[in-house]
Amino acid sequence: MPALAIRTDLSATELRLHAKREKNPRVARRLLALANALDGMSRELAARLAGMDRQALRDWVIRYNAEGIAGLKDRWGDGRPLAITEGELAAVKTQILRAATASGDGDRPPLRIVDVSRLIEERTGVRYSISGAHRLMKSLNLSHQKTRPQHPQADPHAQRTFKKSSRSG
Repeated sequence: MPALAIRTDLSATELRLHAKREKNPRVARRLLALANALDGMSRELAARLAGMDRQALRDWVIRYNAEGIAGLKDRWGDGRPLAITEGELAAVKTQILRAATASGDGDRPPLRIVDVSRLIEERTGVRYSISGAHRLMKSLNLSHQKTRPQHPQADPHAQRTFKKSSRSG
């Protein structure tokens, strides 16, 4: 099977200069592998020196031939779509904020991540794990902070009197 030709509008030296200026290290590695292959190095050795497999180098050669240096950039997908709609997401955020402010007045215990997960399930019917609820909170620009543990028999008055106060003077 004949070797796949690499386009030659840029020389190996020019590819190395582009690799030197490239901010993305993955693209720079691909440029160096192409430059090594253009210099006459075997594809297997050029790929190994760049930290990739020979087949991966072949795939990058195909993309480089078709699109130039721009084709060497990663193309990440959008990821898995949310299980709930944008409207439901806005309603959940409103409920989380309402529940968080209600728990801050002292009558209710603070909102925990398991409570958030349960709230999402009650509102939308979609069950989120604890880590999924964390990710959802982060996507809503909400932070999750744990409350400090407190012993059930703690005496707040004794804690206030024991607390050190700053001394003036």
